[in-house]
Amino acid sequence: MTTPFPFTAVVGQDDLRLALLLNAVSPAVGGVLVRGEKGTAKSTAVRALSALLPQVAVVPGCRFSCDPAKPDPACPDGPHEAGPGAARPARMVELPVGASEDRLVGALDIERALAEGVKAFEPGLLADAHRGILYVDEVNLLHDHLVDLLLDAAAMGASYVEREGVSVRHASKFLLVGTMNPEEGELRPQLLDRFGLTVEVAASREPDQRVEVVRRRLAHDDDPVGFAARWADEEAAVRQRIVAARELLPSVRLGDGALRQIAATCAAFEVDGMRADIVMARAATALAAWAGRTEVLAEDVRQAALLALPHRRRRNPFDAPGLDEDKLDQTLEEFSGESPEDDPDPDGPGGGPGGGGGQPDDGPSQDSDTGARPEEGEGAGSPAGAGEQSAVRAAEPFRTKVLSVPGIGEGAAGRRSRARTAHGRTTGARRPQGALTKLHLAATVQAAAPHQRARGRSGPGLVVRRDDLRQAVREGREGNLVLFVVDASGSMAARQRMAAVKGAVLSLLLDAYQRRDKVGLVTFRGSAAEVALPPTSSVDAAAGRLESLPTGGRTPLAAGLLKAHEVLRVERLRDPARRALVVVVTDGRATGGPEPVALAGRAARLFAADGIASVVVDCESGPVRLGLAGQLAGELEGTAVTLDELRADSIAGLVKDVQRRAA
Repeated sequence: MTTPFPFTAVVGQDDLRLALLLNAVSPAVGGVLVRGEKGTAKSTAVRALSALLPQVAVVPGCRFSCDPAKPDPACPDGPHEAGPGAARPARMVELPVGASEDRLVGALDIERALAEGVKAFEPGLLADAHRGILYVDEVNLLHDHLVDLLLDAAAMGASYVEREGVSVRHASKFLLVGTMNPEEGELRPQLLDRFGLTVEVAASREPDQRVEVVRRRLAHDDDPVGFAARWADEEAAVRQRIVAARELLPSVRLGDGALRQIAATCAAFEVDGMRADIVMARAATALAAWAGRTEVLAEDVRQAALLALPHRRRRNPFDAPGLDEDKLDQTLEEFSGESPEDDPDPDGPGGGPGGGGGQPDDGPSQDSDTGARPEEGEGAGSPAGAGEQSAVRAAEPFRTKVLSVPGIGEGAAGRRSRARTAHGRTTGARRPQGALTKLHLAATVQAAAPHQRARGRSGPGLVVRRDDLRQAVREGREGNLVLFVVDASGSMAARQRMAAVKGAVLSLLLDAYQRRDKVGLVTFRGSAAEVALPPTSSVDAAAGRLESLPTGGRTPLAAGLLKAHEVLRVERLRDPARRALVVVVTDGRATGGPEPVALAGRAARLFAADGIASVVVDCESGPVRLGLAGQLAGELEGTAVTLDELRADSIAGLVKDVQRRAA
């Protein structure tokens, strides 16, 4: 058994350690979501916490860790008689990203059902984690349906299993801890809200602290047992403090003044629902108990707000997390029950948390219309030519129509295109191809039933052979790779269209975020194309690149398409099951080099030859339209849609599937 890194030996990360300890004192706080870049001791701190938790008394032989002092009357292994029980360390159960639903909640014991003819429940990880820690590394990469099950159990303190003839309810109370790297994709706001506290962690930029981190890590790796022994006294002191805080917790008083500050703070920061108020109240109470006090103070409310509110302020994945601490202090002072000595500064903070999501205060740049084509007279060497215009802000995003890839895929679970997935509605059964992953029980029994007499069946169970096994075929939705190919040339800057174009792409990025897609961004202008963002699950990174995108220069449409085709070729090698949807945002013009239009047509036909689904967002405007974007869509064998038709509330040009034309 490996020796974990001591919790008290973690350097820095004070907020992370405090959030974990508060949940150890009061699991009702609701768990911790730890967000941060790779290599910041997220997993190390979580794994180290389990060694600090007090031992738990359990009923001997109970698979669901019932408390012998108060056994669960509905325990599937019960009923249990009250007794002394047996003590064991609190468990830390890790949920792998690729875990199945059966592994998480449990399922029918198929082996006993078929061999013995009895219904028996095989517990899952939610049962193992009862009265301990359930740790989910890379929780943002976990399938949505598993996250829903996980958070429902955490909220109700019980797991309910209704499947395959099994109806089981068992207690499942645990400290939920999730870690994630935002660069790999965000959690939905609805799921963020279900975590009690959140902590942003980053590596220290102080050389002395970084030196100490390396020194301790190397010392632990060289001699884990000896290193842990040197920190044993500090670990024991923290363990005793957790026990004392738990005992003090029922005596802590949350006065009306503190409760009013909590309510006022949540209202001031416009968080949705009432869960934030409840979490703040529980966190402030745990903070007081951790400090050895029986009264919640304003400082407890302030610290609870810093841990419980930042992730609840996010309305979409592009909002920067964080809290305006000046506004927080102003609100706490206003509702402290004491008259402030001075009037609030009228010029002080109050323009919204986080300074409006980190956006500059000045409005979008307004470039004058010279009336000349931006391509004319510009150098063809660098994309940043003499005619380059500064980046403009995106227009307000809107809800888009659903664009999906035709056919049925087999990619990662998501919410865009039809696919055969491990989860979804059962549409049939087939013989397994390779290892059996999801048994279709009825079809298996039906296949085995006619052969029971010939196989000499004598007991209650079925005689089942491998040829009888049937794999369930399920249909759900998959996430796709949505690759944006954006025209940033001078023709797109004319008539101030770029703000509308960026707004449309931003809207499609929001849609991709909600549908669990990967996204990529290719831009072209001047004489070349570039991969502004390689395929990633982080749509906010794509939004950031889009926001800073300048315009100007010629329109190398063929270069943009060829660059996109190369990106897809490489991505197919990395993730062959994930199908692509190419979204070309352009007015269809092509300039620069010999026969630019013909060259763009040949590049487009490469996508058609590979069967890649595509849609062209036609950005052409004005009374006279050349229809070049429609011609490009024809070469791609895809669909053309105008900016207006892209809106979900538009009555024209309904787009549901990207239909490829018949050859």
